[in-house]
Amino acid sequence: MNIVKYLTASLFCILTGCTIQQKSEEKFDPVELANPLMGTDSEYRLSRGNTYPAIALPWGMNFWTPQTRNMNNGWAYTYDDYKIQGIKQTHQPSPWINDYAAFSLMAVTGRLKFSGEDRASWFSHKAETAKPYYYSVYLADYDVTAEVTPTERAAIFRFTFPDSDSSYILIDAFDKGSMVRIIPSERKVIGYCRNNHGGVPQNFCNYIVITLDKVIEFTNTWNGNKLNLNDLEEEGDHVGAVLGFKTSKGEKINIRVASSFISHEQALRNLEKETGGKDFETICNEGKASWNNQLSRIRVEGGTDDQLRTFYSCLYRSLLFPRKFFEINEKNEIVHYSPYNGGILPGYMFTDNGFWDTFRSQFPFLTLMYPVLNGQIMEGLANTYNESGWLPEWASPGHRDCMIGSNSASLIADSYLKGIRGYDIETLYKAILKNTDSVGPVSSVGRYGADYYNDLGYVPYDVGINENAASTLEYAYADFCIARLAESLGRPAEEIEKFEKRAMNYKNVFDPGRKLMRGRNLDGSFQSPFSPYKWGDAFTEGNSWHYTWSVFQDVQGLIDLMGGKDYFTAKLDSVFEVPPVFDYSYYGQVIHEIREMQVMNMGNYAHGNQPIQHMIYLYNYAGQPWKTQYHIRNVLSKLYTYLPDGYCGDEDNGQTSAWYVFSSLGFYPVTPCTDEYVFGSPLFKKAFLEFENGNKLEIKAPDNSKKNIYVKEINLNGKPVSRNFIKHDEIQGGGTLRFEMQDIPNKDSGTSEDAFPFSMSKKR
Repeated sequence: MNIVKYLTASLFCILTGCTIQQKSEEKFDPVELANPLMGTDSEYRLSRGNTYPAIALPWGMNFWTPQTRNMNNGWAYTYDDYKIQGIKQTHQPSPWINDYAAFSLMAVTGRLKFSGEDRASWFSHKAETAKPYYYSVYLADYDVTAEVTPTERAAIFRFTFPDSDSSYILIDAFDKGSMVRIIPSERKVIGYCRNNHGGVPQNFCNYIVITLDKVIEFTNTWNGNKLNLNDLEEEGDHVGAVLGFKTSKGEKINIRVASSFISHEQALRNLEKETGGKDFETICNEGKASWNNQLSRIRVEGGTDDQLRTFYSCLYRSLLFPRKFFEINEKNEIVHYSPYNGGILPGYMFTDNGFWDTFRSQFPFLTLMYPVLNGQIMEGLANTYNESGWLPEWASPGHRDCMIGSNSASLIADSYLKGIRGYDIETLYKAILKNTDSVGPVSSVGRYGADYYNDLGYVPYDVGINENAASTLEYAYADFCIARLAESLGRPAEEIEKFEKRAMNYKNVFDPGRKLMRGRNLDGSFQSPFSPYKWGDAFTEGNSWHYTWSVFQDVQGLIDLMGGKDYFTAKLDSVFEVPPVFDYSYYGQVIHEIREMQVMNMGNYAHGNQPIQHMIYLYNYAGQPWKTQYHIRNVLSKLYTYLPDGYCGDEDNGQTSAWYVFSSLGFYPVTPCTDEYVFGSPLFKKAFLEFENGNKLEIKAPDNSKKNIYVKEINLNGKPVSRNFIKHDEIQGGGTLRFEMQDIPNKDSGTSEDAFPFSMSKKR
């Protein structure tokens, strides 16, 4: 690895354009440790995060990012690129889903160049500053410095120009339908863009309002490849505006930008509400304060500088999605444009999230640390059901046909079971039940293969439904969540029992001969031929080695199927011991998830994708917690870094980051919809968690070190904890959680049955 190349990306010692007021004493400033460039050194063939530098506020409606590649390219910013085409508003949750409602601003000087590749300027990471609340880059071809600082629905740009009689600001409204109108007398531009990659109603539109603090001296527009001189308005497939000026050396032009999915009037309202009467420095300082307010809810100490930077970079990524898709109207009411039916409706709406990824740890993290926000998200899910007739499983901004499962049940049930209220749980429960019996407008909504699953107890391998064994496993876990929620809601006993029985359907795709999960045919026979190394086919972005462990609700039941704890732990060990061989024939090519597993030198363990990320914690269910501790610390130290190659696969809307955050603290939510978090090995000597209920938890591991990775004993508020988990109320109750660390495994701790975490097959 070229460490010099990557160290330039940290940028933490470079001064920004923000004039941050500092007290004489040192204060906690975690946002300065977060690196938005983490994970940006990625490409189609190999993901090291597949992220872009999201310059935004936590859960903001709009993000901003530098754009190094052409519009509609999901890899909009790639660290190894060397030219920038502009800074664009983005709503992209993943390069595989791509963007929507995007437009960009760019500055050029000299001969006018307006198309993306023509106008692109050389830049260097040494002249680039990326922070969550601020971005700056030197556009070398034009001797211009471009800066942006965001609010939730607006932003202020600042361009510093050279002495030139031909200085331009370009507003590119992108293709698939756009409009620009220049109003020189008001120093204003309005427009709209309609670009998307699916999941929108016919009337979808992003309305744009832009104001400047300098008189516009000459104007042009473009439509496609044609430049229209002295023009003020253009509408077409791909249009843009050119604002011309004469500038002196060092002259700064400030531009305020806001947008709305509702109307131009609402966009102007957003602009005035969020930037009115404030200059660039004020917005920048407010953005920094907003991030520090959220990031400081967890304070870690006693690690290396690199570990601190990685932790807060991951925490930053954990607080971006799902994005707010609502606005505040003239009556100060919360309203939203519905990406499902196109109406303007009251209440919350959130989007840009794939629950297949995030039900595992990202949403449990919000449930633990941000229950108020979680309640708003639940209200948004109820609104989604009311507006579309379905719960979202992958929304961006509306329903998208991506991934499998019925994982909205996990989010909803976990929220309610952990005491979060303020939303219509009856509507959400009705929506969950509908999911169990039918398929929605796209195959990811509802349950694809529901008829087979409900009749046979599994989705057959040979009926034309791909990824069938994975679907069976995920439906069974969702049914467990439904049973728990039904019990909490006081539903009839037969209803609860139905879903408890279905939660055991995982057994129907377990091959007792191979002791692995395996596709099963309609006649009851198992798929043949069968290779546990074959990716896809019966599984989703993984193989049988990865999906065999997807029995979140009943690990003890899986242990019993395998023949006991010794065989179970040996099978866990085998995941790391078998070579990283693979069969990619289902895909016809080596997909990036396969390559990411292959290159890590960790056998068939594939942390770069979600299905196996909980697996390491399962040693706790079989009396060998020290193996969890060993592997957790290995993954934390080996597979994560704050640099551009910082992840070992797709980051995925905060999921892979939330895994790091939880695991660094010493526990992890293996089974959402229970109140338990399974212990691992904390990374830091100290951590402080501040909860919305006012309580604070201090986590201490004073002897923690690179060698002392094993837990000797655990105490909570001075009392020994002999079990391998901690409860939700114990965490949120506050106090002190103390880990005594040492350099050798404690093979006498956590070995008894009463120490093991929840399983349906156990009676606690």
